[in-house]
Amino acid sequence: MRDFQMPGRSTAHGVNGMAATSHPLATLAAIDMLRAGGNAIDAAIAAAAVQAVAEPHSTGIGGDCFVLYVPRGGAEIIALNGSGRAPQAAVADWFLERGIDRIGPQSPHAVTVPGAVDAWARLLADHGTKSMAEVLRPAIRHAADGFAVHPRSARDWAGQTAKLGADPTAARIFLPRGRAPRAGEIHRQPELAATLERIAAQGRDGFYVGPVAEDIVSYLNGLGGLHTPDDFARHRSEYVTPIHASYRGLDVYECPPNGQGIGVLIMLSILAGFDLAGLDPMGAPRLHLQAEATRLAYAIMDRELGDPAQIDVPVEKILSPDNIDGLRARIRMDGAIPDLPGSTYTRTDTVYLCVVDRDRNAVSFINSIYYAFGSGLVGPASGVVLQNRGAGFVIEPGHPNCIAPGKRPRHTIIPGMVMKNGRAVMPFGVMGGEYQPVGQAQVLANIADFGMDPQSAIDMPRGMHHAGIYELERGIDGGVARQLQGLGHEVSWADEPMGGGQAIWIDWQNGTLIGGSDPRKDGFALGY
Repeated sequence: MRDFQMPGRSTAHGVNGMAATSHPLATLAAIDMLRAGGNAIDAAIAAAAVQAVAEPHSTGIGGDCFVLYVPRGGAEIIALNGSGRAPQAAVADWFLERGIDRIGPQSPHAVTVPGAVDAWARLLADHGTKSMAEVLRPAIRHAADGFAVHPRSARDWAGQTAKLGADPTAARIFLPRGRAPRAGEIHRQPELAATLERIAAQGRDGFYVGPVAEDIVSYLNGLGGLHTPDDFARHRSEYVTPIHASYRGLDVYECPPNGQGIGVLIMLSILAGFDLAGLDPMGAPRLHLQAEATRLAYAIMDRELGDPAQIDVPVEKILSPDNIDGLRARIRMDGAIPDLPGSTYTRTDTVYLCVVDRDRNAVSFINSIYYAFGSGLVGPASGVVLQNRGAGFVIEPGHPNCIAPGKRPRHTIIPGMVMKNGRAVMPFGVMGGEYQPVGQAQVLANIADFGMDPQSAIDMPRGMHHAGIYELERGIDGGVARQLQGLGHEVSWADEPMGGGQAIWIDWQNGTLIGGSDPRKDGFALGY
């Protein structure tokens, strides 16, 4: 139990349903949907659509989503890959012939076909109980009538003024007074409201066929993009088989590549061989082990991950006991592994949310446009902020993540689902670009090894080892930082909070739900 004399946040508790999101309006939309008879899928999409309006720097209908869904909390785990693809004309040689050796984050080539709307439509048709019009109603209202900007959103928004100013439509919509809206000010997006109305009336075709797609394709073509209307019309989401690993009696499920959920499973499998429970959760030995597991996992991901529809990703080999044992054997408690390549760490913006309803349908849902405001490019008539997932490709023929026609890039966004004894016990996720596997592994270990509740596990200060540097949040003690330096880690202090996260624990014995939501963001968990 937390110290009620100290700043902090209690866990949320409920019986009939719960939602945890990074924005108050989204949590409220989800709860309203549950109370109106909708199920967890209906509520999750309603919340994600609201966030597409109220957190435009983090997510939108111009982005992608991944989902894990457990009907009635039972043994069946449904995974949906809602990530978009490169245009059919995106051949690596085309870029190389023009001297383009990397795709910049604000380039039209960084814009992959958005996958979110198709994923929403597929989920509603297959597992929802409400219509697209019903679940989009709150988002349409906020876009048309306006919403009050919240503090964390205002902070992040203001940091993107130069990027938004480079695109005429982005500047007009998102810098309405020549600056970003401040906390408490009202913001409206009438073009987006009209686009959402079209999707509400026509479903996925309201986005992928007709005026909205034509607006986006025409604008990107004018900037040199390779997109065609057919690239949009042919896009479909894909149900996939989730991958998993066990940790302290819990079964942890992730979406398979092209996402980086496999990184969570590598890290947890490595850490399972150490007695973390005997360590200080905020001490240098625990953080050292986390850093070493991170470095080993990310080296594999950098080398192996890509779109499994076009390349072979050896998931079983990577997660095999022999491979994990070999990785674990490289870790020393008295020093960092030498000569291990450091992964890059891109600070990106995402929303993660989870919902559990009265029937214990559990959904773990993540939606993103990648960088803050994605590519910074906005459809002039549609008001759609376009993601820049294509910046995640490399232009290196033979590399598993090399751009190719219709290919999906290596993806950062990963929903998580924890099962025990054949039942869902916790949908959870930690947003924040390449940080996400580290965040998920830390939060789960906080619960499984140190007995923390979901809120305390999310609250704990964080660190991310990347590019040879161990970046720490300020909540980590300076003495611990010095000990990490003594182990060979180059340490620096983070100038930004690391991600955000949500989790809902299903207490089957008591018939209740226990939620946590990250104080690094504006949102909260709420049950009823």
